[in-house]
Amino acid sequence: LDRLALNPERIKDIAVGARQVAALDDPLGIVLRQRTLSNGLKLTQVTVPFGVIGMVYEARPNVTVDAAVILLMSGNAALLRGSSSAQASNEVLVKVMRGALEAGEISSEVIQLIPSSDRDTTRALLHARGKVDLVIPRGSAELIRMVVDDSTVPTIETGAGVCHVYIDKSADFAKAIPIVINSKTHRPSVCNAAETLLVHKEIAKDFLPLALKELNQAGVILHCDQVSLEVANSLAIPASLATEENWSTEYGVLEMNVAVVSDLESAAAHILKYGTNHTEAIVTESNESAERFIALADCAAVMVNASTRFTDGQEMGFGAEIGISNQKLHARGPMGLEQMTTTSWIVRGDGQIRK
Repeated sequence: LDRLALNPERIKDIAVGARQVAALDDPLGIVLRQRTLSNGLKLTQVTVPFGVIGMVYEARPNVTVDAAVILLMSGNAALLRGSSSAQASNEVLVKVMRGALEAGEISSEVIQLIPSSDRDTTRALLHARGKVDLVIPRGSAELIRMVVDDSTVPTIETGAGVCHVYIDKSADFAKAIPIVINSKTHRPSVCNAAETLLVHKEIAKDFLPLALKELNQAGVILHCDQVSLEVANSLAIPASLATEENWSTEYGVLEMNVAVVSDLESAAAHILKYGTNHTEAIVTESNESAERFIALADCAAVMVNASTRFTDGQEMGFGAEIGISNQKLHARGPMGLEQMTTTSWIVRGDGQIRK
């Protein structure tokens, strides 16, 4: 329900994001590289639109506006397929945007909302190669996997967020506790919320009682390894023994895993095994540990002494984002205007022919 909700504050945030994007520089026609060949040909690589981009997403009607604004500003046409649960909100939002385009004497046809969210309609979109240039899924791991596996249209994979916060042995507890709480509880339904807390064994006996108490007071359901479970039991804090499934679960609610690790490398190994290459955080006062963690964390964004919640287009100053990519091709991290363009080579000659 939280993802579906629209209230005055969220509508204001959507509008702020749209205005931020509108105020950004035009991402099209930017010269990336240029050179003159020995035969006199002048080469220029410039940014251009993809063309028609399909968005397949769940709940979260704010995505309807974010996606349409970013795609329009980057010169693309937006083909939006939301979920049935948000269809009424999406229809109103698209109607408002199309009206604004018409008022500005711009064709409203560049923003289209697919009226049905059934599987056959979605499959038709995913197989519209030659008509649709790119598809971007945004939502649950199941939705993303379905789109990526079934689509014949190229996709950019926005990933599920099994994010971790690792508390290093040199961590400042005054920083660490608020970071853990904010990463988990600020908005647990979003993909950059933390799902697992990892604690270095040398500080576990001092840090865990503080962290578990704060998490419990915030209403977080805890799934612990054996060591942290014993600490929770000693404090009469409700907790269960984590299962293998827990470690790879994106909860989207106030639930969190807790584990004690022997060192930074063990934390990195855990993240590599169970993470989704989205956002990982370390809390440490050691520059060496921070740099080592950065090198080992194979993800779109690494937070050093900061909440995982900052992996966000608006928070990073990019304006609204179309999604957070955790793949390595084309784009990685929050995707804004720049990431919704591709490139073209312009070759200017004076009658040259190839010999």
